[in-house]
This record gives sequence, C-alpha cells and structure tokens, in this order.
Amino acid sequence: MTLFLGTVLAVLLGGLYHVLVSPQRATTWAAERFVATEHGLPPREALDSQRPGPPPAAHLREERQAVAGAAWQGNWKTAARYVGEAGEDWDERWTRLKLLQQVAEEDDAWLDAWRAAEPDNCDAATLHASLMVHRAWAIRGGGYAHEVMTSNMERFKAMLPAAIEEARKAALLDPANPGPWVVMITAARGAQYRRAAFRPLWDGLVARAPYHYEGHWQALQYWCAKWFGSDRRMLRFARQAVRKAPYGSPLAGIYLHALDELTERSSFGSVPVTPLSRNMLKRVAVSFDQVAPDDERLPLLRHLLAHHMLKSMLYAGALEQFRRIGPWCGAPPWRKDGNAVVAFENARGTAVRLSRARPTSAPQTHGIVR
Repeated sequence: MTLFLGTVLAVLLGGLYHVLVSPQRATTWAAERFVATEHGLPPREALDSQRPGPPPAAHLREERQAVAGAAWQGNWKTAARYVGEAGEDWDERWTRLKLLQQVAEEDDAWLDAWRAAEPDNCDAATLHASLMVHRAWAIRGGGYAHEVMTSNMERFKAMLPAAIEEARKAALLDPANPGPWVVMITAARGAQYRRAAFRPLWDGLVARAPYHYEGHWQALQYWCAKWFGSDRRMLRFARQAVRKAPYGSPLAGIYLHALDELTERSSFGSVPVTPLSRNMLKRVAVSFDQVAPDDERLPLLRHLLAHHMLKSMLYAGALEQFRRIGPWCGAPPWRKDGNAVVAFENARGTAVRLSRARPTSAPQTHGIVR
C-alpha cells in the first residue's frame, strides 16, 4: 500500500510540475532565448499588433468603400445590388448587411429612401430591423445587467419589441431568407424571451440556413449562463456546432467563443482541461483546415484556437496555429494584457519550448507578405 501511494504521489507531483513549473520555465525561455525564425515563425520585429490578420484584398476594400460612398450620397441602389449579388450565400449576405448597417449608423437617409422605394424588399426591411436592435443595444451597453443604469435598461427593453416586429414583417417578404431570423435571435435575449419562445426562432433560422455563423454566435449568447442557459447548455450547443460544421465553414469556431465565455467568468482565469475539451480543439483545428484561407473570419479564430490549445497543453497544435497566423497579433487573447507583441511572442515561445519542436532548416514565410 505504501508503495502504491508513493507511486500515485510521484505521478501527481509529475503532473503538477508539468502544469505549473514547466510553463513558467518556458515563459522565461521564451523571453530570453526564443528565436522565432528558427522555428518557421516571423521574427518579432515583423509582428503587427494593429490587426488579427492581413487586410482584405484591395478590390474588396475598394468595393466596400464605393458602396459606402454611394449610400452616403443617397444612392441606395448600389447598396441593394451589393447585397443581392451575394445570392443565397447567407453568411456572405449577412456580412454585407452588417457593412451596410455600419454605413447607416452614420447616416441612414439612404436606407429610408430604399425602404420607401422598395417597401417589399426583405434586405432593406431586415437592415432596418437590425439597425433598431443595434441602437437599442448601444443604449444598454455591453456590461452585465447590474452595471447598466436603470433608465438605459428600461429604454433598451422598450425598443426591442418594435425591432422584433419589424423583423417578423421582413421575414414575410422573403420566406427563404434567414436574415430576419438572425435579427430576432439577436433581440430575443434582450427582450427576455424564455426558452419556449426562443426555440421557434432558432428552428426558423436553421430551417433556412442550418450553418449560419452569426446566427449560431447569437444563439450561443442566449444559451450562456449570464442570459437564459448554463455552462452545460452552452457547451453542448458549441460542441454540436463543431460536429455539424460543413466543409469550408468556420462554424466550429463557435466552440472557441464558448471557451472564452467560460474563461471570462472563471475566478481562476481559466477553465478545466478535459479529454473531451482537448478532442474538441483538435476537431476545430481540422475543420479550420477546410476553410478558404481568405475567409476574413479565420485569422481571429486561429488566434483563439492557438490560445486555447496553449492553455490545454496542446503545444504542438498551438505552434501549428501560430505558424498559420503569421506576423499578425492584434487579437483579443494577446491585447487584453496591454502589450500584444510581448504576449504573442511569449505564447509562441512557450508553444515552441513545450512542444519540444526542433529548429527548422529553413524559415517559413506563411502569412508574412502583406
């Protein structure tokens, strides 16, 4: 029995050493001896903390600026055409609507003109409803309920029913379009919809777009503990997103947002590492390999994946993500402590050290070209 206890103690101490002491030593090594280029990573002087990934292609930037400029000049037809050209790529269509929402936040006279000229246009009606929700949320702010002024909370709650009603009207204009359902799902938690009222909205969305990224992100917020779910419900929802993510979709990234939510509320600043959570992270990494490299959602998600893999002691996997990320380090995991370059460099060095990666014969250049 004594021998057995001694063996168990040795294993536990070894585990504690690996969890507590090894990362501390790796951080010291990263600060003093880590040479990024020896491991296929961009050098520290090449790191860019202004963005999480490369800027959009020049033609996309020009197109978006042209759409915004035309709208501000009163030309709503350019905006209408811009959204319509996305066809039934519902994620892309929603991305374009979000851009137009940002344009309308500064001046929405063109949107009023669009709605007046085409009262039966689902995109215009959806954009109007989404803008109403956004303005309500701007009054509330992003804090927890107890942090919001009573007057602002009352205004917030009073504005949402009208926004939901506008979204319902929009849904009737084009029954196949999931956009209005995303708006309703977004507003549902603020409007205090209980589960029985929320589920038909969710069913309505997935019947039209079963893999809609923004719709899943908004539903994840509903199912988290600070709204109308729990940690268990939120994680179950997020794991389902990983399992059903189709080829080419970044939907598996929803699981990373769930881990962020847990970390934010954890008194320890981290969440328990389990075989299931490690397996999920590996599946997320495989899913991301199927996403187009120019998907603008992917760089930020790779930062989150690298961060959570590092916390979960998946050091080789984290290092692979850092190699794919390249020199871009302007992402939340690294910016939250103030100096993104230092945090990013320490994370990369820790991944190298604890994965026991050997220096590469020739530095890789993935992600360096701007």
